[in-house]
Amino acid sequence: MYNCLEIFSARMPAKFQKLKNPPRGVANRRKALEWLRKHAKKGGAFYFADDDNTYDTRLLDEIRHTKKVSMFPVGLVTQLGLSSPIVRNGKIVGFYDGWIANRKFPVDMAGFAVSVDFLNARPEADMPFLVGQEETKFLESLNFTLDDVELLSSNATTVSVHNRTIVYEEI
Repeated sequence: MYNCLEIFSARMPAKFQKLKNPPRGVANRRKALEWLRKHAKKGGAFYFADDDNTYDTRLLDEIRHTKKVSMFPVGLVTQLGLSSPIVRNGKIVGFYDGWIANRKFPVDMAGFAVSVDFLNARPEADMPFLVGQEETKFLESLNFTLDDVELLSSNATTVSVHNRTIVYEEI
């Protein structure tokens, strides 16, 4: 059984609205974290689903069993077409993503889930208003290691999420 969907609407602070490239979706995700800490007291997991992605419902069944942090591939994202943990012998040894940069966790927002209990045990965990750093800084704030990560989607070998964002270029 799945309990969802709660829609959150929160305004981005004015100082970030003025940026040429403001961090999108952070205010709403922070509001969701606040709601989870207040209302979801035991069990379950959360996932930052997006309205422009498509999901294999089997992944949702896997996500709900997340004990700490789970990760899985996301297709049709970045110029490489995939964002995924690189796995050898059941362990994450790196990441395949179109933008690695200096990110500890170079994953797409749609490529991870977190246990509610794990989040609630980390009251300082939050998502910053930093463009391009939202995922990694949030995951870093949870204070876990790659050994803690549960690999979903057949040990991260199957793509169960597809990003369908359409980027329009100015003509």
